[in-house]
Amino acid sequence: MDRPFVSILSDFGDRDPSAAICAGVVLSICPDAHVLELTRTIRSFAIRDGAVSLAAAVPYLPVGVHVAVVDPGVGTERLPIAVRTARGDVLVGPDNGLLGLAAARLGGAVEARAITDPAYQLPAVTNSFHGRDIFAPVAAHLARGVPLASFGPEIPLAELVELRLPGVETRPGELATAVVYVDGFGNVKLAGGPAELHAALGDIADGTLLAATFPDADGTPRTEEIPWQDTFGRVPVGSLLLYEDSLGRLCIAENQGSAGRRLSLSEDRPVSIRRA
Repeated sequence: MDRPFVSILSDFGDRDPSAAICAGVVLSICPDAHVLELTRTIRSFAIRDGAVSLAAAVPYLPVGVHVAVVDPGVGTERLPIAVRTARGDVLVGPDNGLLGLAAARLGGAVEARAITDPAYQLPAVTNSFHGRDIFAPVAAHLARGVPLASFGPEIPLAELVELRLPGVETRPGELATAVVYVDGFGNVKLAGGPAELHAALGDIADGTLLAATFPDADGTPRTEEIPWQDTFGRVPVGSLLLYEDSLGRLCIAENQGSAGRRLSLSEDRPVSIRRA
C-alpha cells in the first residue's frame, strides 16, 4: 500500500470515545496512516474472544501494524509488547495471550519486544488506558518506519503468554471436542475441523444426522440431534446444523437464530459428537 496500514481491535464498546481516541492518536503521529477499526465490541475482558477475532481478520488485511486491546490486566506487571510475524506484520498489545493466534495465522512470531522506551509513548502514561497511551502511539511510530528494536528489549518467544484453548480428541465413533468461542450471531465454534470429525466418524454426507451431547446449564447431560450440512439455508429457519465455518472449524448454528443462546453453550463447555 502507498500509505502505512494500522488496524485496531478492542473491547472499548460504543458508548465511550475510547476507540476513536486511539485512532486519533495514531493519526496525530502518523497522519498518512490508513486506520481501520476492526471492532470495538469484543466482549468486555474476554481475551479469547479478542484473540479469535483478531486471528480471523489479519490474513485478509494488508501487511501492517495491528493493535489489539483486551486488557483486564492493564497497569499491572503484564508487559506491553510488539511482535513481528513471518509475513511482515507487527502486532501490538498486552502480553496476555491476545496476540498469539493472530501471529500463528501470519506465519508465526519471529521477534518480540517489550515496549519500554517512553520516547514512543504519550508523555503521560496512565494505569488504565494503555490503548491510548502506549499501544496506539507505538503503532503510529511503527507505521512511520521506526525499527522494532527501538521500542525495548527482545523477549524470547517461548516466554510470551500463551492462550489456553480447549483441544479435540478423536475416538472410534466419537469426537470429543469443546466450545472455543461463540460469535455475535450465536454460532458455536468448536475445537477441531472436518478432518477430525471424519477421522472419528468416517465419511459424512450432507444431511447425516449427528448426536451432540453436552452438559446443560445445570450440569445434566443433554443430547441434540443435529444434521451435518454445508450451509445455513439447507435447513429450515429455526433448525440447528453442524457445518464447517469460513475458517475451517466445526460450528453449531441455528438458521436465523442463536445456537449459543438456545443450547446455553459457552466457552470451554465439552461437546461429544456421535452418529445419531
